[in-house]
Amino acid sequence: MASLSLMFSSIKPFSYYSTKLTTHDMESSSFLAGGKRISTEKKNTILSRKVVFGSPRLSISNVASRPTPVVALPKQGIQTNYEKLVAWTSVKQERWQGELQVQGQIPLWLNGTYLRNGPGLWHIGDYNFRHLFDGYATLVRLHFDNGRLFMGHRQIESEAYKAAKKNNKLCYREFSEIPKPDNFLAYIGDLANLFSGASLTDNANTGVVKLGDGRVVCLTETVKGSIVIDPDTLDTLGKFEYSDNLGGLIHSAHPIVTDREFLTLLPDLINPGYLVVRMEAGTNERKVMGRVNCRGRPAPGWVHSFPVTEHYVVVPEMPLRYCAQNLLKAEPTPLFKFEWHPHSKAYMHVMCKASGNIVASVEVPLYVTFHFINAYEEQDEDGRVTAIIADCCEHNADTTILQKLALQDLRSFSGQDILPDARVGRFKIPMDGSPYGSLEAALDPNEHGRGMDMCSMNPAFLGKKYRYAYACGAHRPCNFPNTLTKIDLVEKKAKNWFDEGSIPSEPFFVPRPGATEEDDGVVISMISDKKGEGYALLLDGSTFEEIARAKFPYGLPYGLHGCWVPKT
Repeated sequence: MASLSLMFSSIKPFSYYSTKLTTHDMESSSFLAGGKRISTEKKNTILSRKVVFGSPRLSISNVASRPTPVVALPKQGIQTNYEKLVAWTSVKQERWQGELQVQGQIPLWLNGTYLRNGPGLWHIGDYNFRHLFDGYATLVRLHFDNGRLFMGHRQIESEAYKAAKKNNKLCYREFSEIPKPDNFLAYIGDLANLFSGASLTDNANTGVVKLGDGRVVCLTETVKGSIVIDPDTLDTLGKFEYSDNLGGLIHSAHPIVTDREFLTLLPDLINPGYLVVRMEAGTNERKVMGRVNCRGRPAPGWVHSFPVTEHYVVVPEMPLRYCAQNLLKAEPTPLFKFEWHPHSKAYMHVMCKASGNIVASVEVPLYVTFHFINAYEEQDEDGRVTAIIADCCEHNADTTILQKLALQDLRSFSGQDILPDARVGRFKIPMDGSPYGSLEAALDPNEHGRGMDMCSMNPAFLGKKYRYAYACGAHRPCNFPNTLTKIDLVEKKAKNWFDEGSIPSEPFFVPRPGATEEDDGVVISMISDKKGEGYALLLDGSTFEEIARAKFPYGLPYGLHGCWVPKT
């Protein structure tokens, strides 16, 4: 039973992975044009884009820079009719590196490396995967050095990825994919491996974090999918091995990581609840802070992410709950590894960091969220905490967002507006013993096109009262978030950036060293455009105007989450 508990605790709800690869290496030390390195010191005219409150419209001024040359590539092993939808197409080759030509000016203070992780290979041989989260991890590196920009990408060499390359077939259980057994005995063996966790993927295609000791780890929702990489070369260095005896097969894909600690949640599917664990910087040992027992049944709610305040950990319990039966099925169910249990209700639990005690547990309106943005404590005049405010990208309790991420749907957009509505959902959790909390929109969702996901904020305001958040919104009609948006939670307004036909990835905020204003910094995103190409984009964190871009040698598939590694 213990192994069953660990196994089901490792359901990989929001993980991502892929399985096809072209094994050509292009070891280029710089981006070459006509045999010469492109100089980034020449004057470039920036693209001027109109960014207005509450409006996703834009206008394009002049472009004086000559286009970046494209590197010749071998043909992919699979031909498709959606090749220009580069966001949803497997990466063209296993790796590339080189210098990019910059249009505009990169701030000279921006020195360091932005890493972005996400699914990048969605087929093995002639077999196409079904879901966005089924792609094998593609790690992309943008290195900023005194106004110059270098890019590289490489596949993370997980056991799942290496086995797929070697055997030309799926070998581990992914989000919506299950290896096809050769015979009945093989099927029985796969079930045994499922209960032990051996057949679960280690494809670390969800996020990437820099630990307090400098190690960089790529993550997904399986504990075994914690993989250490070199941020300079993108080499896979090996598994991140936890030195404790806590076990568990799944954890939150989005831990809370600071220079001092690493906090995460370990769901328990047999005795529904969550362990809240902490790992000090420089160690591999997780220690239990406390446990939250679920108030709903039959299983814990999915916890892709969770927020913290200065003194508390907020543990969400969604009615979108893990489902062991769905995991055992050979074909995906409508909600994959989950089931929707609205009658089980929804809850928010608050744990004291110092004592591990549960200090509040309230019922809240039904909700569906992948990503929490931030949380903070409200105090009265005497400094007593009266409530916890927790913000998230909330999908109006609509579970169909998971189904809308099927690759067939993403690749076949016909102009209909099919992206489910979303908002900045703001929870208010009373700390006076009241049994109920509230959930409301923090601002009018029309400010950001009723689309909201893939969020970031100034890390200096983690767990504190804050004003600004950055996310992906919507310019409708669309089938996927297609704008970048800056949310002002005080003025309750949004500024939006939009490029017709393009898909931007998570806007990642990097604060300027020494800044005193919350939005003093830059926002980094990677764009997959409608012509099958792509580029790195820099926006001013305050004005939300474009300040620089750099074209990639070819378009890259859509990516998920990133981290910043400052220059040391």
